Amino acid sequence: MSFEQAWLNYTERTSCEGADRLQNIYADVQDELMRNSVRELQLGLEGMTGRQPVLREISCNGEGNGVHFVYQAGMRKESYHLYEKDGMVTIEASDSNGILYGTFALLRQIRTKDTIAGMDIAKAPDMPLRMLNHWDNMDGSIERGYSGESFFFVENEVVVDDRTVTYARLAASVGINAVVINNVNVKDAATWLITERYLGKVRELAELFAGYGIKLFLSLNYAAPVELGELESADPLDERVKDWWKKRMEIVFGEVPGFGGFLIKADSEGRPGPFTYGRTHADGANMLAEAAAPYGGLIIWRCFVYNCQQDWRDYKTDRARSGYDNFMGLDGTFLDNVILQIKNGPMDFQVREPVHPLFGGLTKTNQMLEVQIAQEYTGQQRHLCYLIPMFQEILKFRTYVKEENDTVSDIVSGKTFGQHNCGIAAVANTGNDENWTGHDMAAANFYGFGRLAFDTKLTAEEIAGEWIAMTYGRDGQVMETLTDLLMRSWPAYEKYTCPLGIGWMVNPNFHYGPSVDGYEYSRWGTYHRADHEGLGVDRSHDGTGYALLYREPNASVYDDRNKCPDELLLFFHHMPYTWKLRSGKTVIQHIYDTHFEGVEMVDEMVERFSKLQGKLPAGPYDRMMERFTHQKEHAREWRDQINAYFWRKSGISDEKEREFY
Repeated sequence: MSFEQAWLNYTERTSCEGADRLQNIYADVQDELMRNSVRELQLGLEGMTGRQPVLREISCNGEGNGVHFVYQAGMRKESYHLYEKDGMVTIEASDSNGILYGTFALLRQIRTKDTIAGMDIAKAPDMPLRMLNHWDNMDGSIERGYSGESFFFVENEVVVDDRTVTYARLAASVGINAVVINNVNVKDAATWLITERYLGKVRELAELFAGYGIKLFLSLNYAAPVELGELESADPLDERVKDWWKKRMEIVFGEVPGFGGFLIKADSEGRPGPFTYGRTHADGANMLAEAAAPYGGLIIWRCFVYNCQQDWRDYKTDRARSGYDNFMGLDGTFLDNVILQIKNGPMDFQVREPVHPLFGGLTKTNQMLEVQIAQEYTGQQRHLCYLIPMFQEILKFRTYVKEENDTVSDIVSGKTFGQHNCGIAAVANTGNDENWTGHDMAAANFYGFGRLAFDTKLTAEEIAGEWIAMTYGRDGQVMETLTDLLMRSWPAYEKYTCPLGIGWMVNPNFHYGPSVDGYEYSRWGTYHRADHEGLGVDRSHDGTGYALLYREPNASVYDDRNKCPDELLLFFHHMPYTWKLRSGKTVIQHIYDTHFEGVEMVDEMVERFSKLQGKLPAGPYDRMMERFTHQKEHAREWRDQINAYFWRKSGISDEKEREFY
């Protein structure tokens, strides 16, 4: 299939002063990272200025017109210093990764700014690991994929082609340095990725990625020794199992130089793990970590572990508690090359959740934040929902684990506890659609995640502006309109879907569209507990006790319905429909009003977007208008089903006497 270049579209001539004077590249090219930096600079400058700079593998002594790559001892890993003086642009870095990031920063500056004169930018990445987790299956399908089929796998084969190269460029351009290519639910042919059957192609892909500063990781089947037919057990304390993994790691890391390690989903949603043998998560993770340690390999162990056989009649068992209850008691028992990957919230990527209490709970364990740019519960890339503002709120959340440097960002960047094996991962949103992400504007979540992981000080507005200018140019109307649409999209989606932190209310299995009771009597633990008097889950000290898992003062705030933030009220408390919120509205009136407001916001967004016809390329405009038209209709379906349900359930009329069904 054909594909576009997304934000690496260098076809439009730049108006950036000084860019046309960059006629030479002075570099001592030592490795593939440097070669790719030169290629990218030549490609970008030729497209934006009409002239390809000439590579001169000599020192320029700081004179002349061009770009000078300089290795500078003493700088932080992956950092760069980009500056212009007297017509010469210098990119200084301690390593080739920094040179590559500085190159992309220069191209971004040329594409988005008026001049490079006097430019002086010094950046070091805030997060050590900046990772994308792909949920691609080897048959070509993608679990929770909304942008076509996989471009990593076709008919149980690993694919390395021109599209893979462009993907690596896109990822590197925003600072991604680690990629997991296969689904965490490892089954069938994917179990064999660690065998000679696939390691040749895995090595080819890893070498391609390495040229863009990206380490390749694989999701691992914990029961591989059994499912590959070589052992009858996967008990992590069995010496035969330990020896099997040591030999397997020797083969994998030997065949794939620079391989990063493994991501594991164990003992969750039917995936095998150490619980089968009466062992702990630390037993399982440490066994693998010990086998990978001689090669510098990492074991990333997901904390998404819960009882998915819950009885809806049981009001004390709480899925939200499960991650904390499973892992808090193991704090300090994991080896240093183990990282616990923790979802941003305790449930499952809802439009609004509290921050996971393991952040601020764990103090002696490496941690990574996991977010989802594949919009599983936020519109599935058919609705516009720009998630960077949400991620910023999560990163800024104070855990009170220390008096300072206590935010989620501080913890997963390593600042709080001095850790180096930490970072942030996102469930990816790409597929083989021509535009990569189904909805053209969903690419802002891919772009934004990488930029935010590299530089957490960037605002959501700044990131949106960069992405728009990189993708569509700097026309004032386009910039203003698309920025406004992006920034309004998450609030709008929250308004017309799930109110006050309650979540879910979606069709089971595929998770798209409203179904208020879709999961209400199921085994998954995702309840709203609505009755004729009120709704919400009691997670206070009188209920499941979940609110008390946080450090003070968060615990007391969440535990008290009078102090709990309105946007999370129904997550923590079962509330009467007549309860007055801080806005002065009752819970039921808030539900009615916000669902009408959300639809009105979408109507306004569609109207604003329609005025860009002729301002955007025809292909992207038509695709986006088709998506917006669907969102407009679908928002009404959400509004009418939610409002009708709670009107019938509560028997309380809308104060504004609007039409319900």
